Amino acid sequence: MGMFNNFLSLIKINKEKMTVLVVGLNNSGKSSIIQQFKRKNDTNSYISIPTVGFTHEEFYSKHKNPNKNHTKVNIKKITFFYSGQGVQFSVIDMSGAWKYRNLWQHQFKNCQGLIYVIDASDKMRMVVVKEELDILLQHPDLVNRSIPILFYGNKSDCDNSLSSVNIASALELTSICDKPWHICCCSAKTGDGLEEGVQWLIQQIRNLTHKKDKHKKK
Repeated sequence: MGMFNNFLSLIKINKEKMTVLVVGLNNSGKSSIIQQFKRKNDTNSYISIPTVGFTHEEFYSKHKNPNKNHTKVNIKKITFFYSGQGVQFSVIDMSGAWKYRNLWQHQFKNCQGLIYVIDASDKMRMVVVKEELDILLQHPDLVNRSIPILFYGNKSDCDNSLSSVNIASALELTSICDKPWHICCCSAKTGDGLEEGVQWLIQQIRNLTHKKDKHKKK
């Protein structure tokens, strides 16, 4: 049934909405990963274009496609339909170019989860990856939130790419104690490894949503 049919089977709440911020350095493969999300719902070929600032697209399943027009505005929104129930999954794809990284912080309040994409084949920039991660974790809109963070070690299909253990060590991920996090290697080119991470992230968001709803009822 495909990776994202399995992903959606995890979500049992009708019309549940989840917003995830996707960040990482330029050329880490953020847009390519999002295109893999789309590809599972659209068999048409695609070309991944690096994000400038941030963009908005809406994708629908072939069974329910009211509008195929793509408009560049704020966020990249993917809408899937599963078992006759619509589930909205919004992905904010942020540019990783240096001059646009300051835009990341403007989306922190709006997201329920973070996906941090790392180029596992680029060992030279791992120091920069850590610097940007440290800045992100210290932002006021995130520092007191137990927001789940999924780390994708992308380009695992490349020769001499770092393992998830080596990436976690280089970024000192074990020092993150106030937020649930998970790291897995993947390939945006083939789609390998993406499902594991998505399943973990969705479950974490659901758990946090359940806790918040339970707290409100008290």
